Amino acid sequence: MRLRVLHQTTYHYQSPVVLGQHIAHLRPTEATGQTLISHHFHVDPLPAHLEDSRDAFGNWRTFFALQSSHQSLSVVADSVVDTVPAGPLVHTMTWEAAREQFRYQAGASYQPASEFVFPSPYVPRDEAFADEARPLFTPERPLLEACEALMAHLHETLTYETASTEVNTPALQALAQRKGVCQDFAHIMLGCLRSLGLPARYVSGYLLTQPPEGQPRLVGADASHAWVSVYADGDWVDFDPTNNRCGAGSPGEDYVTLTTGRDFGDVSPLRGVIQGGGNHTLEVGVTVAPPGEFPATATAPATTANAGNAEPATSPENLNKDIP
Repeated sequence: MRLRVLHQTTYHYQSPVVLGQHIAHLRPTEATGQTLISHHFHVDPLPAHLEDSRDAFGNWRTFFALQSSHQSLSVVADSVVDTVPAGPLVHTMTWEAAREQFRYQAGASYQPASEFVFPSPYVPRDEAFADEARPLFTPERPLLEACEALMAHLHETLTYETASTEVNTPALQALAQRKGVCQDFAHIMLGCLRSLGLPARYVSGYLLTQPPEGQPRLVGADASHAWVSVYADGDWVDFDPTNNRCGAGSPGEDYVTLTTGRDFGDVSPLRGVIQGGGNHTLEVGVTVAPPGEFPATATAPATTANAGNAEPATSPENLNKDIP
């Protein structure tokens, strides 16, 4: 399936911003089962400096610096990707055997997936998570079968409720109140898996949705999405507890993978530091559709245009303060 994603972000500042430095994670990855056909990135006002690079997890990131006074900031990412249907789950290794692969053993070779076993800023390891998962991870149960059962359990017992959490709501709080949005569902499932010693990572991206029957597709009516990827037998397998869908490579051909990391903090779409600005308002609009169905009014002029095989530039320094 070929999909176009238009992600538009606009900040309106109460007073002028005299200096800004930002990092965007808005370029889809070249993941298994996904090919990046084109990517256009536009910033207004025009940045004094802009460059693409890879982060520690292999995601594309765009760093840009604004050195002239401005009272609004517009960032538009316009991407086209080809996706394939999700592969079937192959139940082989038990979950205990998978866990043992990531226990520390002197002299054992390093496995990159081991970094996704440890707690992260948004996802601690906690007995509350382990208790949630243990009834489903019975002795000798295949890893992927148990993960699928956990996904279905969270889908059935958690309530999806817009505005029930904030972007920085702790995963344990979301578990305790048993409601949240896709970010919370993903963080909770990550906490459950890691608390059992299993490597799992956060995936951010998009999901194709359908407008109501008889109504046109609206520009900006979609949203970013999040799900979980579990390491099994040398591959990453995706699980979406929000929609109870899973598969090897992705949960389905209607999913677009943007970035992967330990949790949301590693892959927030846009973050940065500014001097000035005061209070601000934020507008975000996402449109996902096959190119032939894309609304004619959805346009995104390009400051940079990159194909999927572009080489990374020099990596900039990380910024450590989010703009909410």
